[in-house]
Amino acid sequence: MQTEPISPVNTPHPSLRIGDRAPNFRARSTLGDVSLADYRGRWLMFFSHPGDFTPVCTSEFVAIARAADRFAAMDCALLGLSVDSLYSHLAWVRSIRDSFGVTVPFPIVEDPSMAIGRAYGMIDETARDASSIRSTYFINPEGIIRSIVWYPANVGRSVEELLRLLAALRQTEDGSVMSPEGWRPGDALLMSPVQTQAEVLAETRPEQPWFCRKAEK
Repeated sequence: MQTEPISPVNTPHPSLRIGDRAPNFRARSTLGDVSLADYRGRWLMFFSHPGDFTPVCTSEFVAIARAADRFAAMDCALLGLSVDSLYSHLAWVRSIRDSFGVTVPFPIVEDPSMAIGRAYGMIDETARDASSIRSTYFINPEGIIRSIVWYPANVGRSVEELLRLLAALRQTEDGSVMSPEGWRPGDALLMSPVQTQAEVLAETRPEQPWFCRKAEK
């Protein structure tokens, strides 16, 4: 069975941004057919890699697989993608298991037509080949993109930073608080700044109304 992207994935989205609805698709993966809609109701980290059997990508997949339980503890599913075929993915995950003793527990989607990668902007139009860049999309339970992170092909992502980013997104999702520089779970958050003169004049906290800390929720 061939990969079968469904509308609107056939329409390129070069300007896909935070706050947009993630384009839906259906495709084959190492764990069977998957659809983006299958992940509604929980967070999703959807990420691409340039190619199977490459050193940086292998290091990333080993690290992400080892951290899968930590993502699951924050109710976040994992979904990988590259332009490689399903059979390449299957051979690669077996090689990872045999070489590193790690089983990749999440699906890896095939995208040989590049339809999904182009819909998400994962294919660099200036690249000399069809390899997808290291794109990471955090998608909330309603299917809305909350973060987009791109890395070049020769620099690996940090799993610890991805976990920190996910925790911050979950803490700040309702808009009542924000996370300061370097925030980590357990640290104080920042309250959203007041918006009116009445709120400013009524403010009784000792800190400035535009910089008020709040304990983690």
